[in-house]
Amino acid sequence: MQSSGHRLRDVEHHALLSGEEDYEGPPGDGERVWFIRDGCGMVCAFMTWFLVLYADFVVTFVMLLPSKNFWYALVNGVAFNCLAVMALSAHLRTMLTDPGAVPKGNATKEYMDSLQLKPGEVIYKCPKCCSIKPERAHHCSICKRCIRKMDHHCPWVNNCVGENNQKFFVLFTMYISIISTHALILSGFQFFSCVKVQWSECSDFSPPVTVILMIFLCLEGLLFLTFTAVMFGTQIHSICNDETEIERLKNEKPTWERRMRWEGMKTVFGGQPSLLWINPFAGLRLRRLLSRTRRGGPEFSV
Repeated sequence: MQSSGHRLRDVEHHALLSGEEDYEGPPGDGERVWFIRDGCGMVCAFMTWFLVLYADFVVTFVMLLPSKNFWYALVNGVAFNCLAVMALSAHLRTMLTDPGAVPKGNATKEYMDSLQLKPGEVIYKCPKCCSIKPERAHHCSICKRCIRKMDHHCPWVNNCVGENNQKFFVLFTMYISIISTHALILSGFQFFSCVKVQWSECSDFSPPVTVILMIFLCLEGLLFLTFTAVMFGTQIHSICNDETEIERLKNEKPTWERRMRWEGMKTVFGGQPSLLWINPFAGLRLRRLLSRTRRGGPEFSV
């Protein structure tokens, strides 16, 4: 198919859209709140929050508050709750951030003319969302969009992990693995202390209830630690090699200039190494979010 001196390649033969029909405009235009309305993803996201809050309840009310050591309870309580807030904040940022969606239906003659392509240059159109696919973009069947630098779709955050939210996903896995380790260590100390005093005055709950709550916490901590530690490691490896999980699985040969190691880390986390790298609130614009609410409330983008 020839158009304005360049070629349009497609998996299927679809006609170009006329004018601005079904064209949603550029992503991240500040008018929409990104949220994927997927039943499985919403259930998984709810379960993630429930399990983190359950761990916080057991650590705070079963293990720390009944402790006779004030400073032990205070330091560990503040540390665990702060890390839990950081983990849940990173989860929210991952879930509600546009991962890098390509505008739907932008395969119009006007849009292609605006790209100022060289004669003979090949561009690709996604037959599913009828959009011009940038390099390294892949279509997600759940988000129903092409996502720039799509790594994978994660049901636990109810979103794709892509160009714009990979940092928050990495922080989410990091903080979950840290609080899982912290909870397991506290559980070990609690079991030792309770056995030492023969389960008398070691908790405000009865010994059977305490044991059941702590066993579930340990199982949860082991599962979360294993999963998130592996995901954190694979994400850092992908960033340092400038290769997404999809590209690795498909064994795609790089046609782009790779950003290796620190260059890749600085691209994802932003700028030189600083505390902003581990801050899930970095770049959050509350004024813009409030202004959307005043204009009639946020819209869901998918």
